Amino acid sequence: MNRRSAAGHTDWCGRDHRCNLGEHRSPEIVVDVPGRARAVLVRVRTAAGRDHAEIRLRVALAPAEVAARRQLVGLLGDLRHAVTRAAIAARPRPRW
Repeated sequence: MNRRSAAGHTDWCGRDHRCNLGEHRSPEIVVDVPGRARAVLVRVRTAAGRDHAEIRLRVALAPAEVAARRQLVGLLGDLRHAVTRAAIAARPRPRW
C-alpha cells in the first residue's frame, strides 16, 4: 500500500527527522546476527518521487587473509545477484 497523507507522507514514512530535503524515509528494518552480521534496510522516496531501498551491511570477516578474501568474493557475487534480480523485477513488463 502506498497511500499519501495530506502532508505528502506515505503510510510507510517515518514522518520525523529522517524526512529531509524532500525525501521520505521509513524507519530502519534491522536484521542482526550478534557478533557475525548486521543489515539495515530503509525505504526512501526521493523528491522526484522515485522509490529506493537503501541497504547497509556489516559482516565479520575471518581473521585469516585468504579466508577473508574468499568471503569478500562471495559477498560481492551475492550482492551482484541481489542487485541484478531487483533491477529485473523493477523493469516494466512488455505489453502484448
